[in-house]
Formats: sequence, C-alpha cells, structure tokens
Amino acid sequence: MFDTLPAARRRFALVALALGAFGIGIAEFVTSGLLPNIARDLDGATYAVDPASAIASAGLLVSAYALGVVVGAPAIAAATAHWPQKRVLLLMLAVFVVANFAVALLPSFHLVLAARFLSGLPHGAFLGTAGLLAASLMGPGKRGRGVAFIAAGLTLATIVGVPLGSIVGGLLGWRAIFVIIAGIFALALVAVLAAIPSRAGNPEAGIRSELRAFLLPQVWLTVGMGAIGFGGMFAVFTYIAPIASNVTGIGDGMLPWVLVVFGLGMTGGSVAAGRVSDLSVAAALLVFLGGMALSLAGFVLFAATLAGLLVFTFLLGIFAGGSSVAIQTRLMDVAAPSRAVGAALTHSALNLGNALGAYLGGLVIAAGFGYLSPAVIGAALSLIGVGIVVVALLLGRRAGGDRSTGGTGTSHAGVSASTAACHHFGAVGDAALNVLRHPI
Repeated sequence: MFDTLPAARRRFALVALALGAFGIGIAEFVTSGLLPNIARDLDGATYAVDPASAIASAGLLVSAYALGVVVGAPAIAAATAHWPQKRVLLLMLAVFVVANFAVALLPSFHLVLAARFLSGLPHGAFLGTAGLLAASLMGPGKRGRGVAFIAAGLTLATIVGVPLGSIVGGLLGWRAIFVIIAGIFALALVAVLAAIPSRAGNPEAGIRSELRAFLLPQVWLTVGMGAIGFGGMFAVFTYIAPIASNVTGIGDGMLPWVLVVFGLGMTGGSVAAGRVSDLSVAAALLVFLGGMALSLAGFVLFAATLAGLLVFTFLLGIFAGGSSVAIQTRLMDVAAPSRAVGAALTHSALNLGNALGAYLGGLVIAAGFGYLSPAVIGAALSLIGVGIVVVALLLGRRAGGDRSTGGTGTSHAGVSASTAACHHFGAVGDAALNVLRHPI
C-alpha cells in the first residue's frame, strides 16, 4: 500500500490522476460543441450544399470515440488486470497523446474517424485503474475522497474545459483544441511518471476470471440500461451546437454558456443520485431515466426559446448525471467479483449509449426531420431504458432478490469495484469538497 508516502506526494499523485481524467472529459465531449466547424473543414463541399447532412456525418466522430471505449474498456481491463497499475496508466496516457495529435493533424475525415476510435480505446482502462489507485492512495476510511477527486477532474471538464474548448476551437480552429488536449495528456503522463510509486501487479488476476462477468444476465441487462437509456442524452447533446444556432437562434458566443449549464446540471444530478442510490438503486434508475425522458420531451417543445433551451439543457444534465451514477452503482453490484471488467463495462455501457444516440440523432437530421428530431429519438431511448430497468428488477426478484434494489447498493467487492466503476460523474459533492480542503 502507500501508507508510508508523504502527504504531499499523495496529493501530487491524486492531482496527476485527476489531470488525466480532466483530459478525458474534454476529449470525449468537446467535439459536440465543434461539429459545424469540423463539418465545414472536413466536408466543405457537402456543407456548402447541405449543412445538415455534413453535420450528421461529423457526428460519427462522437460515435467513433464511443465505440473505441466500448471495445477497449473490457478488452484492455482483462488483458492488463495483472499488470502494475503505473504501467497501465502510462501506456494509456501515451495512447491518448498520440491519438489526439493524430486527430489534430490528419487531413481526411476517414483518417480522423480512425484516430477518434483509437483515442477512445484507453478511456475505460485509465479511469478504472485511476479509481482503484486513488482509493489505495487515500487509505482505509478515505477511499470515497480519492474517488471523488478523480470524478472532480471529469466534472470540471464538463463545466470549464468543454466550454473553453468550444471557444478556443471557434477562434483558432477545431484542430487547435486537440493539440491542447494532447498536451494535457502529455503533462498528465509526466506527472504520473513522477508522482505514482511503482508496485507489483496482482498475479492472481487473469482474463478467464475477469470474463466471468459476461455470463451474468443481470450484467447484460444493466449494460442495456446504459447503452439504450443513457443514449437518449447523447442523441441531443451531440448536436447541441446546431440546435442552439439553427433552432434557438443564438450566436456562437452563447454556446459555451449552454455547455456550462449542462455541466452544472450533471454535477448536481450526480450528487443527488448518490444520495438516492444509498436508499434504493432501483428507485434511482427509475427516477433519473424517467426524468431524462421527460426532460427530452420538454426539450422538443421549448428549446426554440433561449429560456427553454437553458432550462431543459440543465434538466437533461441533472437526469443524465443521475442516471450515470445509478447505472454505475448497479453494474458494480451485479458484476462482482470481476473487478476490472465490471468497472470497465460501466464505460462500455455508457459509451454504447454515446455511439447509439449520436448515430440515431444524425440519422434523423440527415433524413430531413429537423434538428429537434434527435430529442424525440432520445426520449424514446430513455423510455426503453426504463422498461429494461423494470424487466431487470422483476427477473432479479424471481431469482431470489436483487442486491441493488436498496441499501448502499454494494456487494462484498463493492469498495474495490466502486473505485474502478467511477465514470464521468461520480460522487463529487461533499466528498470532493472534503478532498480539496483536506486531501489527506
């Protein structure tokens, strides 16, 4: 363990891990605010004639990243489960650096698409390993603070990094922000190299034991909640820039504030879902996925006005952030004791939703149904997610009880799995504030 490390060294290590999470948050979400710019640059001929089709095609860059996460998260987690954690982190950060530089430099759409897929591969392995390591750095009784610090890096990216990224991309070109993202990952790599002590891996971990999670029906149902239900949010958020400009009619200068509102909503929803999940994970799933469907319906009706856009973007952020936490909590329960793959499947599930939502949203825009049509698709996806929750709960009760319907929602492997399962918007709230005030 890291009990003998000086407090300053542990703080430095936590900051290094949070910096990597900050870069991941920007890399994943910033594309949504830059789609028109990307479409003009990579497919200018189509954009001049049919901007909607060009923007819909550019939305595939969001799907490509998400599919990279889906493929890479469980595969890398299983293959590297026995590695030293520092080695995993350094390799993942190196891939992030190379892939994001490639996104910035490659000339054609298809090459950029391939680079976006590559940049998604290390996403789940880094966040899962960083969560486990943060828990070890904080020590017994303080694991939640370590997890919250990593989550704070991701949340800060949605509140500050993504809006600033859209401003920088608008001023200097969309490629410039990916150079900056690669620089953030390079800085995180140097910080991890300097701050994280080396220690041996776990020789008992192996691919066979980790892949047992795939044999559990409840795991697949929970993945479905994320892949379909959470996809409702991405159907809209992927195209928030053209919606804001073409439907609401706001200028480019206002878009960063819309993104800030969304980030604030996600942070609030994450905190609220943490408390609701302590009482009942099942209730949290139903409330937040159901609320997402309602907020998307409201988005269709009221996003044409600035007030409606801001209100329902904020509500969408709240219910999306809450859904993310609830899905993570349930998945870490039902996948235990396959720690590494169970944690990685959280990222796979949510990013399947990312890919599905972005793809379907682009499909209806390209078909000529208008920029608000993705919200209709999103509401339907979220409602299907609610249906999957109901099916999973009924099957769980028939099988003799569902461990995630109440209480803290943690199994005998809950502490370890929860640290690894922390995705975009984990338990930030009071725990994060405590870390910032009293890190060790």
